[in-house]
Amino acid sequence: MSYTNGLDKPSDYFNIKLYTGNGSTQSITSLDFQPDWVWLKQRNTTRSHWLFDSVRGATERLHSDATSAEATDTSTLTSFNSNGFSLGSSVGINQSSGTYTSWNWLGANGTASNTDGSITSTVSANTTSGFSIVTYSGNSTAGATVGHGLGVVPSVVLVKSRDGAYGWGMYHHKNTSAPETDYLSINNTDATVDDVNFWNDTAPTSSVFSLGGTDAINKTSNSHVAYCFAEKQGYSKFGSYTGNNNADGPFVYLGFKPAFIMMKSTSTGGDNAYSWSMFDNKRSSYNIERAMLKANLSDAEYTSGSNADVDILSNGFKMRASPNETNGANTYIYMAFAQSPFVTSTGIPTTAR
Repeated sequence: MSYTNGLDKPSDYFNIKLYTGNGSTQSITSLDFQPDWVWLKQRNTTRSHWLFDSVRGATERLHSDATSAEATDTSTLTSFNSNGFSLGSSVGINQSSGTYTSWNWLGANGTASNTDGSITSTVSANTTSGFSIVTYSGNSTAGATVGHGLGVVPSVVLVKSRDGAYGWGMYHHKNTSAPETDYLSINNTDATVDDVNFWNDTAPTSSVFSLGGTDAINKTSNSHVAYCFAEKQGYSKFGSYTGNNNADGPFVYLGFKPAFIMMKSTSTGGDNAYSWSMFDNKRSSYNIERAMLKANLSDAEYTSGSNADVDILSNGFKMRASPNETNGANTYIYMAFAQSPFVTSTGIPTTAR
């Protein structure tokens, strides 16, 4: 197996950078690209997740663990730079001696108007890595469509109202046997919900995704942002697995060594035992991986015990504990991005850690 799609080096499109806050201003560097989407989380204390993107603009913040509308804060992420980003003095993202993680994705480093849908959108699309950032204004019309710019069918669409206090809506192509009829919210622990008002019971196409009439993703005159992902061999995978409630948990084949994994139970929810669990290869560099953050919670990083033990392997991941977050007797969806493909285009295999 080899990869000839230009993704032999996943860090050219997705990368993770850890840093320590200084309570003043600083620039975070050493990325291999200028990021278009930056997701920040303080690790050592309770603090919200902070999400910024270049289409909405620097200083415009959203939170994955909250329903709050977008807010402008000039002391937060102040610019997207050629190899990183700059920060102001906000304690949320730069507290003195605070430890932070940043997850960073490359879009197009620019925008284009997209008229593929019935609603005109503004898009920053990277068709090589299968990622786009989309902004649009709602019209409250069920069946409205929005162009995403990927040129292939997205596997995941994540939408948030910028102007209203509404929850996030996620379409995931493995969320039940009819995913276009259901949605998940990364700001809560609920199981999947069947609701025609989100995606109008219509699957996305290679050019557009469809909207129902709910205010959360389609309120008239409200602005919304969508993050869209298509699977790319050796770089990204958006799938599902069934937990077995056992320390010898399921192995999930990805075709690459993962740098980042986020998973969520779709069949059961309702309390924090069913949170959106996040792991990466930088916060812990050896197996068993126990450094867990939760996208729906402001909690500090979990690092002890067997909360949600995971082995990061050369070609996927394996569950090593049985908590409901990651390996109960439930169905789970996941999002994963690569550190390196299992075998590169030159035939070089990767290794586990």
